[in-house]
Amino acid sequence: MRVHLIKKVTIQDYCELNARIKSSFAHWLEVIKEADWEIPKDIQKTFGSADLLGNRSSRVVFNIGGNNCRMICKYAFGKNNVHLFICWIGTHPEYDRLCNTNDQYEVNIY
Repeated sequence: MRVHLIKKVTIQDYCELNARIKSSFAHWLEVIKEADWEIPKDIQKTFGSADLLGNRSSRVVFNIGGNNCRMICKYAFGKNNVHLFICWIGTHPEYDRLCNTNDQYEVNIY
């Protein structure tokens, strides 16, 4: 199933404030356009460094730009496509702080 990315503008806004990561996100967006996922494990086949979060959260963490940046998304598999909702974008140290408080399962700033 094709991926329907919700709020791509979130990535664009983040890149305006963090120009060094822009090309990495551009590459990620190109890959997403061609992605074909049937089950959550297919996300990891497309992005080998992606981590599926536990706690029945339906969330995935993408490593962007050589692990300099992290993006948490919630996924929902539908009949015809996969909806991918951007929940959070930040640096690796910022992500570590989220994990220290277990907020990676619930954070939703977009």
